[in-house]
Amino acid sequence: MNPDSTALLPFLKGLGITATDPNLFLQVFVHRSFLNEHRTFPFGHNERLEFLGDAVLELVTTEFLYRTYPNPEGELTNWRSALVKGEMLAHVASELGLEPHLLLSRGEKQSTGKARQLILANAFEALLGALYLDQGYQATQSFLAEHLLNRLETVLKDRLYIDAKSDLQERTQDRLGMTPTYSLLESSGPDHEKQFVVGVYVNDRLVAQGSGRSKQKAEQAAATEALKQDAPLRDDSSRSSS
Repeated sequence: MNPDSTALLPFLKGLGITATDPNLFLQVFVHRSFLNEHRTFPFGHNERLEFLGDAVLELVTTEFLYRTYPNPEGELTNWRSALVKGEMLAHVASELGLEPHLLLSRGEKQSTGKARQLILANAFEALLGALYLDQGYQATQSFLAEHLLNRLETVLKDRLYIDAKSDLQERTQDRLGMTPTYSLLESSGPDHEKQFVVGVYVNDRLVAQGSGRSKQKAEQAAATEALKQDAPLRDDSSRSSS
């Protein structure tokens, strides 16, 4: 396969990006699985760009919150978490039209749900990494202000910043008189790019699972999933009588 990175230029232009290194932006869309089926492909996968983009995303978001709002550190941390969580990034990536440009293996093309969401979120972070290398910090800052940071109003209005673990603990203690516990179920990937899968348990029963690039993020994801399900958090008597 002989990729033509210049074919991406009109798409990038539509995002407000005038790329000086099209090959760098092509790499944004290369998933690791694609290289397993195209071993002569001349570019690497996007995980190093994603690693860089994750750091840039956190810095830009943190600076924006610090300079804009006088709120205490704890509140700003929760707001930042809501803005940079995978679900939000995947939604933005989908809105920007990244998905049709992804280079995936035949198997990954069939992925849906959380798996596809993770691929999209990672591609968005890789795009930020490429933009930072190609255009610099200010351009990346402006891009995020237009496409992500402007969503904070919705985050605050819909209370999307509420810490999932705290919310889950409050609900289980109120309803069941119990505190949820978390256990690492799986970890994979190289040291600089590990993925963790954590299970959340209520009364020694697995309620939900979540994944993330740190144990803390995986725990938050598991708590969020448990809150979505809700029914397992109610006691048996209330469920059987309903």
